[in-house]
Amino acid sequence: MINLDFLPSRQITLYMAKLFITRTFAVLIALVMVLMMLDLLGESGKILAVEGNTDADLWRYVRLRLPLLISQFLPFAALLGTLIAFTALNQNSEVISMKAAGLSAHQILAPLILTAAIVAVGLFVFNETVKVNSARVVTAWQDNDYKPVPPESGIMSNVWIRSQGGQVHARLAAGTGEDFRLQDVSIYRLEDRVLKSVARVDTVRPIPGEDRWAFEGIETYDAEMNMVREGATGTGLAGVTPSQFKLATVNPDSTDIITLSEDIEALEAAGRPTEAARAGWWHKITAPLSTLLMPLLASVAAFGLARSGQVLLRATIGMALGFAYFVADNFSLAMGTAGVYPPWLAAWGPVLLFFLIGESVLVRTEE
Repeated sequence: MINLDFLPSRQITLYMAKLFITRTFAVLIALVMVLMMLDLLGESGKILAVEGNTDADLWRYVRLRLPLLISQFLPFAALLGTLIAFTALNQNSEVISMKAAGLSAHQILAPLILTAAIVAVGLFVFNETVKVNSARVVTAWQDNDYKPVPPESGIMSNVWIRSQGGQVHARLAAGTGEDFRLQDVSIYRLEDRVLKSVARVDTVRPIPGEDRWAFEGIETYDAEMNMVREGATGTGLAGVTPSQFKLATVNPDSTDIITLSEDIEALEAAGRPTEAARAGWWHKITAPLSTLLMPLLASVAAFGLARSGQVLLRATIGMALGFAYFVADNFSLAMGTAGVYPPWLAAWGPVLLFFLIGESVLVRTEE
């Protein structure tokens, strides 16, 4: 008689959960260590090439990059960890024993999915508290060619906006309120799409109570006169507001979900496109939820007789399904960012599609 309880055995539940946790995090540690070493090999020369940078900056880079690698590869580690666990269970005939005791395929998977749900919640919290801060700082540091950057939490890098008669590019934008400032700014003045002058300014700050900005350290190239003029201070950018710089680069990867919601409302109020930000908002939820799919997609390796010689084939099929999900997820998110798909569909479409695929394979083959 089949037991219809969702978690029919406390011992089996704890055993399966332990297998999932240990295998997943063992694979994650191995993946992150290898990828971190390869990444550091490629970036260490650039970091140490900057005057004043030392070995401490290499460790700082490692500290900033680790949260990004953990966030990106935890779902993939869950897939490989589940495949390793299921392959061992199959070869040792433990799955056969559980099915002989009356457990269905879904009951065998239930402890893993429950554990994956806990891991997904932890990953979401980790992304919103640790990963976004690391992503913002390391991106600004890289965009500044690994030169020192301000310590503000609201720092943005490589910001472009349109102004009256040209465009403005700021290498760094940091601070809030009256402390807001731009660093390494380039101001391009155009007339009839012809470049007339380029002004490079070390620091730009808004003047309180006035509709203009104060410049410090100015170097201006006049294209008509073919000459360069330098000045210590000056003013300009009339009509430009700090909010234009803040809304110019709304990056969901380096913004927590609450702040991103506020940025989406501000973009709507300014009449600017919100598709990319909305797709990123939804993906903040679905990305951790992808961990829930991994036991289901890898379950094809758990069933079938080990002596049939198809364990490796089943594991390969499970891995292929997992890889296909990550490819579909990235493609769908790109389509949502471009406005081709609705933002909610771009984020939820791959999750729902591969949930149905996994369920169909499991039901047709094992139930």
